[in-house]
Amino acid sequence: MSNPATGASAGKILERELSALSLAGETLLDAVAMHGGRTARLFFKTQTPRDAVAVPSASDLATLHNFGGAPVLETPSAAGEAAVSVHGEHYNVPLHPEETDLFAGLNVLAAVRNGETAETAVAWLRYHVSQHGLQGAVILDRAQPQDSRRFTAELRSLAEGIEGLERLVVVHSKLPLGKEGLPEEAHPFNVPGAPGKDRMEIPPVDPWRAPLGEFLIYEILRARFLARARAVANIDLFDLLAPSGGPIVFDQAAAAPSGCVRLGGVQAYPWRVRKGDDASFGDHICTQFDAAGVRPRWCLAPAVSGEACIWRLIRVVGAEPAPDADGRFYRCMALRHPTDTVSKIVPKTSLVETPELLDLATRCFAAKPVRIPPEDAIRKGSGKPKTTIVTTMKNEGPFILEWLAYHRAIGVDDFLVYTNDCSDGTDTMLQMLQEKGIVQHRENPFRGTDLKPQHAALQAAEEEPVITGADWLICMDVDEFINIKCGGGRLPDLFEAVGEANMISITWRLFGNNDVRDFTGDLITREFTRCAFEVTRKPHQAWGFKTLFRNTGIFKKLGVHRPKGLKPQLWEDIRWVNGSGQDMPREMFRNGWRSSMSTYGYDLVQLNHYAVRSAESFLVKRDRGRVNHVDRDQGLSYWFRMNNNAEEERSIQRMIPALEAEMARLLADPDIAAAHEYSCRKHREKIEELKLRHDMIELFRELTGGKLCKLSRMHAHFGANVFLSGPGVIPDEIAENEPGSDFWFTVERGETTH
Repeated sequence: MSNPATGASAGKILERELSALSLAGETLLDAVAMHGGRTARLFFKTQTPRDAVAVPSASDLATLHNFGGAPVLETPSAAGEAAVSVHGEHYNVPLHPEETDLFAGLNVLAAVRNGETAETAVAWLRYHVSQHGLQGAVILDRAQPQDSRRFTAELRSLAEGIEGLERLVVVHSKLPLGKEGLPEEAHPFNVPGAPGKDRMEIPPVDPWRAPLGEFLIYEILRARFLARARAVANIDLFDLLAPSGGPIVFDQAAAAPSGCVRLGGVQAYPWRVRKGDDASFGDHICTQFDAAGVRPRWCLAPAVSGEACIWRLIRVVGAEPAPDADGRFYRCMALRHPTDTVSKIVPKTSLVETPELLDLATRCFAAKPVRIPPEDAIRKGSGKPKTTIVTTMKNEGPFILEWLAYHRAIGVDDFLVYTNDCSDGTDTMLQMLQEKGIVQHRENPFRGTDLKPQHAALQAAEEEPVITGADWLICMDVDEFINIKCGGGRLPDLFEAVGEANMISITWRLFGNNDVRDFTGDLITREFTRCAFEVTRKPHQAWGFKTLFRNTGIFKKLGVHRPKGLKPQLWEDIRWVNGSGQDMPREMFRNGWRSSMSTYGYDLVQLNHYAVRSAESFLVKRDRGRVNHVDRDQGLSYWFRMNNNAEEERSIQRMIPALEAEMARLLADPDIAAAHEYSCRKHREKIEELKLRHDMIELFRELTGGKLCKLSRMHAHFGANVFLSGPGVIPDEIAENEPGSDFWFTVERGETTH
């Protein structure tokens, strides 16, 4: 075997190679002569069996390590070779000489290239030389050899004249170093937090371009080139060390007791790249206002940290980072993941301009990036605020008047109602109520679109004057009642209690059927008084919320649970509280729709959600289908999840006198009274019709059976998979436990559902 080291020995830009040898079916990444050629270090590919590697003859001087699943053999060497046995076959492996003198005493960046251009690499080098005292760099190029040679040639022509850069080594690889089973790293699938990942068509696996899978390369670079560097920072060609405001990270590492400084990477994005242009560092002026955490890397002074530590991708094992010294860097994501639009790699509703990045773009890269357009919130006039509910209905006739009367009684001003495919008089009743000025009624425009009925209605509603002119808005359903617990139970009391808040999360309390079998026509708020406990984390729907929000233009559109399409320029205008008046975290601002242990609250307001009502009425709901999730069945599993009878809860009933008074005013109109009576009669007729069908007879028998009645009080004892699987997975003996007893039951995901 010949020594695979190649490239020019003169000049500041050198080329080298990894060994990349196949030994008895296993891959040796590299082999390095160390300590004046007396010892060798052999680095094998990840997942190489540890017992596959040995020395041909017993030697007390040979040591076999396992670094993250990759064997590393240290063994005596002579004449530039080392003996090794792999699966019993003996080899004399040629060694690369250590060239640590190339970077002795220098501040060095160690980077991996995965497709970045030579122009990007030169801009990266110039920036770090001028702003951070960079003196040298080692770039491991993961490209196939022909492309890697071409990249190096372009780099040499562009970077040779960079003043202050003393040495640059490009290391070629003759084998792919990517993780198995993944597409190229540039694809949006590999972007943390990319939108729509669940709907992406994943491209073919590409081991040459996939995310890095061989983390021993940092140990290889240390052994061959970097062990005598003054300090080494581990970032990549699309990363920029941020201005420090103090000592540069190389100086911080050299001064740290352990020689190690933690680096934290923040993902940066352009707002937009001009059409026809390739993304550049100077385009990256935005970060995500709600991003959590940083991408860890490190900067290390080898002479201080010593030989015993191990260099890995995100940390140095055996070198505790200095607690009082942290460096920052920006990951310029459109360089790592080039796309035709930034929205493929990041939700643009999360992006805000970052002054430091804007300064870097203009001052260091002389760029003219596309700025985020300015936005101003809508300032509503003073006076009594108007509140509007927008909702969708189908065959809800018997329940409309109570819902309207209740919400009129608590201070709701306007109602915009969309209906479709009604057979119980719901649509004709609402049309008549519109003529009397009580609601505004529209036919749902979902036909001919790809939208579900509820989404089509909300999209159409955005242009309605009753929506655009409202001060407060909420999207909710006819089985949901805003239960205000503060003051006199009306909206003005709630608005006063939350002060300057402009969004209020109203978390569901799931109310069950209270063991009521028959449809009686009585008030929902009087008849159904049992619900889930306040702390009910399962099923998933238990802590869903609807959002009452000020109509100030912070968001672009209506959403089922909360307004959607945040204008990121206005995110700091959000004053969002939960049902106890406590601030909601910014992580919820874009997409949050359900509460958690840290965000739930019921002290000021809750949303009484009567999702099932009586067992008879549920048959009609089951037959009608769902307004939003039209492709999802509302059968036994839905009843089991949503029928919660754990405890008594009557706080809403203090409003029944006001509700009854308002309902009496409505029913005093003979047209309204007749329409209400007609819908109730049609509901009863539908119940009787359904109870003649075999499938509905069986469903009604199960709904009203003793097992499900008991289970409706026992939800706190079940794991999430029970609710996903349905009540059929719960053995009868489990159902015989008392609701207040101490037990827990769950199943594996995928067990048979009922």
